[in-house]
Amino acid sequence: MKTYLITFLLVILTSLQSFGQSLDDYLKIAAENNPGLKGSYKEFEAALEKAAQIRSLPDPTISFGYFISPVETRVGPQRARLSLSQMFPWFGTLKYYGTGSEAMAEAKFQAFTDAKNKLYFKVISAYYPLYELNKFIEIEKQNIEILNNYKTLATSQFSNGKGAMVDVLRVDIMLKDAETNLGILENQRKPLITRFNNLLNREENEPVEIVDELVDISALEDYRRDSLLENNPTLQEFDFKIKASQANEMTAASQGKPKIGVGLDYVIIGKREDMMVADNGKNALMPMVSMSLPIFSGKYQAAKKEAQLMQEAYQFQREEFENELISTYDQLDFQVSKQNDLIHLYEEQIKQTNQSLELLYTAYSNSGKSFEDVLQMQQQLLKYQKLKVSAETALKINIAEIDYITAKTLDQ
Repeated sequence: MKTYLITFLLVILTSLQSFGQSLDDYLKIAAENNPGLKGSYKEFEAALEKAAQIRSLPDPTISFGYFISPVETRVGPQRARLSLSQMFPWFGTLKYYGTGSEAMAEAKFQAFTDAKNKLYFKVISAYYPLYELNKFIEIEKQNIEILNNYKTLATSQFSNGKGAMVDVLRVDIMLKDAETNLGILENQRKPLITRFNNLLNREENEPVEIVDELVDISALEDYRRDSLLENNPTLQEFDFKIKASQANEMTAASQGKPKIGVGLDYVIIGKREDMMVADNGKNALMPMVSMSLPIFSGKYQAAKKEAQLMQEAYQFQREEFENELISTYDQLDFQVSKQNDLIHLYEEQIKQTNQSLELLYTAYSNSGKSFEDVLQMQQQLLKYQKLKVSAETALKINIAEIDYITAKTLDQ
């Protein structure tokens, strides 16, 4: 029990990736507070206790009998009998019992490990949308500031006779859209924070600190498809369940064999009054050996068949999960590559759009013409800025999911 508890604590403290210091802190809080994860670990502890129970011998039997009509013997009448007996299962049965229950406890620990990794993924998946929202708000505020500057310029150009009043109206329309979008984005913050804090099992309105910029947004190069089958805790859980079923099969076979019992009878004998004999009134001590006869073996054969069928079921389930795991990995690998390509594209588009916008702005400042082109280019810039943030957020979440299915958190 102590060994597993230490392992549990080490897993919690050492399996966190470098997603930023604040995110590391949130992952630790989630691991310590999340009720679902606590429940998963309690199931594992309960399985350990069951393993301790099942290795024990059955309770010994003690009985007492009093002779209402004493049975006369040569050395005197039998008054009472005290019996103590202990049954022992067939050789190896307790070992198979223990192996099966310990394997199931190991399966529960793997289930806990998967629950921990899944919780980390959920926390990360709830964290980065908050980052995306903050960046969207920041970009929209910058957009409003730029549009206000454009409005000032358009008003000045109209006053100087270089521009048209419609240019000022166009900016006003875009400003109203931008302010409305900003209000919608601000209102979106509360449900996202509530979702995040619920994963950490704390107050819904607890403030959440989000990084200003993402670092290391490229996928790591040490991801290997083979690690899917080496480290995934769910696959290991199936392996332990198969091992437990194999032990259950051996247990069923052992239960179909005789059980051996040993015991001791102590008979209290009274003294004879009619004559004196050797050992008069001496109490009797009688060792005993017994054996059960498993003549109704149908139930043991059924239990053996049940264990065999469960092995096959777990094996099929393992194969199905393995296929899904590989498919998911390939899809995520594609998504990571896709998001990286999109990020590079949007960076280039932002750069070129900024250059175009500067040229159009200068031209409008000099001539007062083509103001609509300036506004359209500004909207293009806004679009590419938001698309880049969304691609970065999606990339981080995709990488986190790869970490989850490859159980990479266990190796850090």
